[in-house]
Amino acid sequence: MTNTPSADEQSSRCYAIVPAAGIGKRMGADRPKQYLELDGKTVIEHTLDRLRNFSPIEQVVVVLAPGDPYQAAIPGLQEPDVIRCDGGEERCHSVFNGLQRLHKHARDRDWILVHDVARPCIRRQDLQRLWDCLQSHEVGGLLGVPVRDTMKRTNVSGDIVATVDREQLWHAYTPQMFRYGLLRQALAYVLERDELVTDEAAAIEAFGYHPRMIEGASDNIKITRPEDLTLAEFYLARQQVAQ
Repeated sequence: MTNTPSADEQSSRCYAIVPAAGIGKRMGADRPKQYLELDGKTVIEHTLDRLRNFSPIEQVVVVLAPGDPYQAAIPGLQEPDVIRCDGGEERCHSVFNGLQRLHKHARDRDWILVHDVARPCIRRQDLQRLWDCLQSHEVGGLLGVPVRDTMKRTNVSGDIVATVDREQLWHAYTPQMFRYGLLRQALAYVLERDELVTDEAAAIEAFGYHPRMIEGASDNIKITRPEDLTLAEFYLARQQVAQ
């Protein structure tokens, strides 16, 4: 029997938050990685295009570094369905700022989809899978891929101290999608305790809930090093051929 979403679930709106206030030190570039060129456009333009073309998303909040000098040259940041706001010291502060910016728009049961600006290869099929799988979920969840390699734990000197069982271990990706009210409370909870969580799921977990893990495509890579730009360009070209 197929579960039909309730009227309340069907009326839940969706907003995206894109934390883009980082400077990407590991890229060693003359500007933040989101403004580097990738297949004829900047990384941030690719990411915004993917999100803005996904119909459930009503508006996208892009969280930028205060005084960001590059944003004015990005056409996608000037669109009426894009809201800009200032970021904070860490990613979790930036996402919380984005949630605060939405407080006049979003209701507690609306969905918030948080996606890394440096993941421009997110597939529409994965966005749809995340959306479909979570419609009747009270908490939310995230995309990821199962760990396939042998996992090792080392000490501070780099010596291996244990081989870790990879069963039920996952690489956590984005998007991560949670109810607005719950995510806002969870982030407020960890920030009050000075816990600098590295993703939204960690805040939800610290607040006592269990997000759903949903398998996505492995080409949803995060650009962190110079060689990742070449790999992302390859994946974008392959995705275009497959369409």
